[in-house]
Amino acid sequence: MQPFHTLTGVAVPYGAENVDTDAIIPSRFLKTVTRAGLGAGAFAVLREDPDNIFDTPRNSGAPILIAGDNFGCGSSREHAPWALADMGFRVVIAPSFADIFAGNAFKNGMLLVLLPQEQVDRLMEVAATEPLTIDLENQVVTTPYQDRFTFAVDPFRKHCLLGGLDEIGLTLAMGSDITAYESRLATSKPWVGGAAQRQAA
Repeated sequence: MQPFHTLTGVAVPYGAENVDTDAIIPSRFLKTVTRAGLGAGAFAVLREDPDNIFDTPRNSGAPILIAGDNFGCGSSREHAPWALADMGFRVVIAPSFADIFAGNAFKNGMLLVLLPQEQVDRLMEVAATEPLTIDLENQVVTTPYQDRFTFAVDPFRKHCLLGGLDEIGLTLAMGSDITAYESRLATSKPWVGGAAQRQAA
């Protein structure tokens, strides 16, 4: 997983409320066996309009999405954050997120920034013409107009995002502790199958 520290870039001022995962990635695109290319189906209904907000020259490939309340509601498909990531998004800013979507997004290295509606509205206004900066270390969103909005983030999730650690990475980081435990187990409880086999080897 790619570490996240500070990001400055174009933000798509989408702003729609109650956007469910079927709107983010319709079910007809879920037959693929790989994550690659899911971005092409993201927001498919909206993007049928050639003048949609996602495919304008300025917004195409933008790393930040500004959404409305209850973003990511509906079914628990992990394809939703996969599709957003494939579009290039690393951050979604909204007043609230559906819980399951939030968990899936975090596990895929996406930062979700929760801000009050009035601050989201201000960022929507600025994003129409200017980039935004998200600083995870200091937990702040800033604009070129000196707006400064702080956001809360779970300490464990912050640690993982800063370090680029998914569940595999977290396990590998504890490699020496795991090896030490297995060595103690082989000595103290040699009847435990795996430990005994390793000791014999």
